[in-house]
Amino acid sequence: MDKFTVIAGPCVIENEDVCFEVADTLVKLQEKYTDIRFIFKSSYDKANRSSVHSFRGKGIEYGLKVLEKVKKNFGLPVLTDIHESDQAEPVAEVVDIIQIPAFLCRQTDLLLSAARTGKEINVKKGQFLAPWDTKNIVEKLQFGGAKKFYLTERGVSFGYNNLVVDFRSLPIMRQYAPVIFDATHSVQLPGGKGSSSGGQREFVYPLAKAAISVGVDGLFFETHPDPDRALSDGPNQIPLSEFPSIIENLLSLREFLLEKGI
Repeated sequence: MDKFTVIAGPCVIENEDVCFEVADTLVKLQEKYTDIRFIFKSSYDKANRSSVHSFRGKGIEYGLKVLEKVKKNFGLPVLTDIHESDQAEPVAEVVDIIQIPAFLCRQTDLLLSAARTGKEINVKKGQFLAPWDTKNIVEKLQFGGAKKFYLTERGVSFGYNNLVVDFRSLPIMRQYAPVIFDATHSVQLPGGKGSSSGGQREFVYPLAKAAISVGVDGLFFETHPDPDRALSDGPNQIPLSEFPSIIENLLSLREFLLEKGI
């Protein structure tokens, strides 16, 4: 990975206004931290919501139009996820990075279809997967012709409705590919509210600090202007108003560790 990377955005594309507000914040951070790569992330469809009645998004056509506007109006690279192999090509026409969701990280056809687009690929490590098993994911991507790809740690299932982070996974996975730490999904409580997931956003910052200290190539956050009213993953998203100071502190910690050679 050429630059330390920060991937951030609202969980799902609700409307243009929310996406544009987040993108504007990222642009200002990009102008301040020119040696860091900021990427806008949001999903056009959340295909694995807890309830059939939950908001999934407005679909691929609307979602790609919004992502295209973010890319054009704000000059940010954009990332979104795919859930089916036939989505890879149309998504690749718009986005810079294709993401493979955690629950689908072992789906061979999905990985190969993403790899064949020639785009950068970010694969979320499944909550059920050992870190050393990500080597097989990398082999599939390479078999498909992918040249630039990342692995993202997002917590491991620990009993029911709970995730924990095993920080040993970060150096293990970095043997195979650059590693992103997903600080917001790592504090998710999957299905913890019955028909939706809960979350403990108060732990996002401590876990991100720990990941920086252990060593990663980037960070992933979901952030929203009003998380408590967000239509997906609100409990683990960071309020957008707090995001710049969180990033500033984390990047300061990273710079300190680099200066000290730690």
